[in-house]
Amino acid sequence: MADHRRLGRELELFDTDPLIGAGLPYWLPDGAAVRHALEEYVREAERRAGYRHVYSPVLGKRELYEISGHWSHYSEDMFPPMEVGGEEFVLRPSLCPHHAVMFRSRAHSYRELPLRMAELGGMFRSELSGVLGGLTRVRAIQLNDAHIFCTLDQVAEEAAAALELIRRAHAAMGIVPVRHRLSLPGPGGKYVAAPEKWERSIALLREVLDASGLDYEEAEGEAAFYGPKIDVQVADPAGRESTLSTVQIDFHQPERFDLKYIGPDGAKHRPVMIHRSVVGSVERAVAHLVEHHAGAFPGWLAPVQLAVLPVSDAESGAAARLVERCAALGLRAEAAGPGDGTLGARIRAARLVPYQVVIGAREAAAGQLSVRLRDGRRLDPLPEGELLDRIAGLVAAHSTELWD
Repeated sequence: MADHRRLGRELELFDTDPLIGAGLPYWLPDGAAVRHALEEYVREAERRAGYRHVYSPVLGKRELYEISGHWSHYSEDMFPPMEVGGEEFVLRPSLCPHHAVMFRSRAHSYRELPLRMAELGGMFRSELSGVLGGLTRVRAIQLNDAHIFCTLDQVAEEAAAALELIRRAHAAMGIVPVRHRLSLPGPGGKYVAAPEKWERSIALLREVLDASGLDYEEAEGEAAFYGPKIDVQVADPAGRESTLSTVQIDFHQPERFDLKYIGPDGAKHRPVMIHRSVVGSVERAVAHLVEHHAGAFPGWLAPVQLAVLPVSDAESGAAARLVERCAALGLRAEAAGPGDGTLGARIRAARLVPYQVVIGAREAAAGQLSVRLRDGRRLDPLPEGELLDRIAGLVAAHSTELWD
């Protein structure tokens, strides 16, 4: 059974050290390459969908989270305040209060809405040591987050568009959700006391899910403290579920931060805030990808996309030139020469690399390349330029296929 903690270390994707601390993994070069490819994909998908990207600090004054409601409803999961210059600062547990303040900092007209604000940003959770594990439960999280500020009439369309972004991302990642969940509030004082707002936001999310044609289940006690959400659930090889992607409707924070826009009537109106995450936290997304693909990532995500294998030292120069050409095309390639073992041993070592390019004397002279695909197929020799252009095209398209 694939376990991302074991595979992640074997494949040298990430590791931990007691000196850094539990729940604080560091990313090695191959893991960083996977993470970077995923982040690039998400940023570009969001840009094409009309999002504008921002940066915000990972710290905020305690007062910020008192206004947002995090301090009263979520403080047990937050790191304790740090006193600096007589003021208390907190490592943020969420990005939404910062984005609400950013929206509030400028005047907005209804003509600007929906305003889609996205960020790949750090946040922190004070998880107990006993629940920490690999990349799935960590204390420092890089979240693919976004907040859409819109009119009430725009909510259903924007939430549906967010679900479509999620669907396309999962298809590119080669993963299939096990279910969609409408997460509702449960009993107790965990949730904001605003029955009318809850009823309205739940009705809107039901409308979106029903219109999408997706099967879904309702689960009490799984909502965010400020509103209900659609959770897109995935499962690990042992069948344990976790939430990867979310869409949430929030009437609470726009009111708490007194957010406004000028309507067509010239009066001030309150926007609705949609929270959505296409791939969730980068850590959890990569953990799921490692286990789902057992390290054999889709070509666009693979840490090394081409393994260049010269048969003898005489072809080492040609191999080095090919690696350079790959880099110029944005492809990740590495050469492994005879000093790294026999050709058979090098092919076995590169078993998870999507494309294995063998360069012998004949290929070097003819300017053609002999290619093995990770799934065992061997292609007829191809001119170097044609081969690289086809691989680069599949990578650029975020295809899950190795060849077309």
